[in-house]
Amino acid sequence: MIAALPMYARPENRAAHDGFWADVRDGLRSRGIDAPEALDHDIDHFDSWGRPDLCLGQICNLPYRAHFKDRVTLIGASDYGLEGCEAGQYRSVVVVRKDDPATAVGDCDGYRLAYNDAGSQSGWAAAWVMSRAAGIGFARGPLTHGHRLSLAAVATGGADIAFIDAQTYRIALTHGTDATDQLKVIGYSHRSPAMSFITRKGQNPAPYFAAIQEAIAAMPEPSRATLGLCGIVALPLSAYAEPLPPRPEDLPNWS
Repeated sequence: MIAALPMYARPENRAAHDGFWADVRDGLRSRGIDAPEALDHDIDHFDSWGRPDLCLGQICNLPYRAHFKDRVTLIGASDYGLEGCEAGQYRSVVVVRKDDPATAVGDCDGYRLAYNDAGSQSGWAAAWVMSRAAGIGFARGPLTHGHRLSLAAVATGGADIAFIDAQTYRIALTHGTDATDQLKVIGYSHRSPAMSFITRKGQNPAPYFAAIQEAIAAMPEPSRATLGLCGIVALPLSAYAEPLPPRPEDLPNWS
């Protein structure tokens, strides 16, 4: 059995994640569910989601609806208490360099987009949806493989704009890192389901939901402040039924 919570993992919050998992693990075991002793901090997150021995994972809603909705059991969406979002939701923060004249996404036609992954709701799908709504197109920017690297790409001039997971951006602001002092926020994307807890296919989600809910309620205040996790929400499946974005290379301005 494996358990992994990779979506906001950073060295500075590993201890808090480990403590949270210990409480979830004990709650699962008390309900007769086999759970590994420790989190796997090294497994690739995409690989972990498809494992037949997955005890607990946390998935972005774009890969969930694109690849995994029929391969896993959805437990519930994480609630990080994000400003402007309802419980269990998140959105993207849109950033450009501080000296950029743009004040809204509509001002950014032709801007080079830094994106963490074409399978990311916050970094790619949100950018596609928002650019369509604004009637603009983005130009090819770097595929960074991480929101923190997207922030750095914009700050250093390697890209002009990026869409950043709001929880990731809040972590960066809290720690005063990731070049946030060189950037400004010019907008926010639409809201969608936040990172969702999953387990392997064919499981009853109820005991998993209860164990996670209890672990969040029992979380020590320092860990709560570190992780920002304040709840779990059972969203309807219809909340995940958004259109899939195209591949970056299929966009007309992606040249």
